[in-house]
Amino acid sequence: RPPGPEGRWFGFSLLGEMRRRYLDFWQETHRRYGDAVYMRLTSRDLYAFAHPALIREVLVEKAKSFVRYERIIEVHSQLHGRSVLIAEGEEWRQQRRILQPSFSNKQFDYYAGQVVEAARESLDRLPTETSLDFEHAMNMLTIDAVLRTMFGGRVEQDTAEIEKAVRLWSQISFAEMGMPMTLPDWLPLPGKAEKRWAMGVLNDFVTSQIRRRRAEGSKQDDFLGTLLALSGDGRGDGQDSDRQARDQSMAVFLAGHSTTATSLCWAAWVLAKYPDVQERASVEIDEVIGQREPTFADMARLTYLDQVVKETLRLYSPATGVIVRRATEDVQVGEWLVPKGALVSILSFVVQRDERWFEDPLRFDPERFNPENAGNITRGSYFPFGVGPRVCIGNNLASMEIKLALALLLQRYSLTPAPGQAEPGLLMHTTMRPAGGMRLVLSRRTSSLNTHVAGSTRTPALSGRCPVHVASGS
Repeated sequence: RPPGPEGRWFGFSLLGEMRRRYLDFWQETHRRYGDAVYMRLTSRDLYAFAHPALIREVLVEKAKSFVRYERIIEVHSQLHGRSVLIAEGEEWRQQRRILQPSFSNKQFDYYAGQVVEAARESLDRLPTETSLDFEHAMNMLTIDAVLRTMFGGRVEQDTAEIEKAVRLWSQISFAEMGMPMTLPDWLPLPGKAEKRWAMGVLNDFVTSQIRRRRAEGSKQDDFLGTLLALSGDGRGDGQDSDRQARDQSMAVFLAGHSTTATSLCWAAWVLAKYPDVQERASVEIDEVIGQREPTFADMARLTYLDQVVKETLRLYSPATGVIVRRATEDVQVGEWLVPKGALVSILSFVVQRDERWFEDPLRFDPERFNPENAGNITRGSYFPFGVGPRVCIGNNLASMEIKLALALLLQRYSLTPAPGQAEPGLLMHTTMRPAGGMRLVLSRRTSSLNTHVAGSTRTPALSGRCPVHVASGS
């Protein structure tokens, strides 16, 4: 077995430390014991890998020897039901095939229009020249955007209530993942009433949208319309029940909103903190898009903005702690034999901040993802959306939403940290959020097109590379 920490009380001391300081715990553990770590947690053997080659063995080359850890599935299934994020084996493959058309490029023109409409309305309402709770603003923006892409048009329900329910569920579900079991929700325990309320709000909302669409009988190009059309044409394999539509919709909504909102927060933070990066991205947007609204077709031309987003996802990988697998058979991973039933944990946060794979890893440097440099990134060292057969099905949609929202944001505003806003710490729930929130100041900006040669199509460039530094925040 690999080396690792000895836990007291059957490993409960290690579990308690993870709950208190999840990210620091894993960074320190791998720093001390290496790329392969073993520990005993209650009745389970846990192997943690932090080398790109070992990660690819688990998630790509030998993926058939692993399934998702049932405890995580059990927690998520309380709201997700039997969605694509929960299912395994043939059931998962069937659901993936059914959902794939909803995430095809031909759907993205429609999705982009919905995202732009939601982002425009949200951004134009934001106050300027004053301290703004930016995390809340991005939560509201992305909830509106995700709901429009899923259900078509503006949603009539109170999105503030939905946002509160999502945030509560994120906190509660992450806490439950670290527990051996979930106690019944009817017990009069702290947090149980809040959990019942949050689950009720989210379930009632998604269910009402499906019932409304069924009653209307209308066909739309949104996610739900595509899902219902596929389930009703013989390819759905019985997936046309309201329950199945509800499960898939709930899973896509929760996963799509939380990761996108968190990523937008961190992208705005680095743009606010580093004016040279912000200026270069803004100039590129001015030259590619001008004053019109961005479209899906523009995304391929916003190359520097794409680099900024990728580097943000490297440093602030939103779903860093969700990759836990269970071995379904004895399987060799590197020099280690992982026995059947053992758990394997992989954290993108640790690997993507490792100096062996990313020089000066805490430096924020979008040039790492310049096309000339991106080919030098070690395979298996960068996976913000996972890798292998179970890579996030919505990764391209999430990336598009982030870039569209940032393009609209930088068209309108200059960003600076609010007075007194220090480097945000890192808070692990189901996504990696800024501890204590994030406050920015937005200032109206005018296009920089008039400062450049008319008709110029060159990509603006700063002198040399664009290295800037971030604190670890953990």
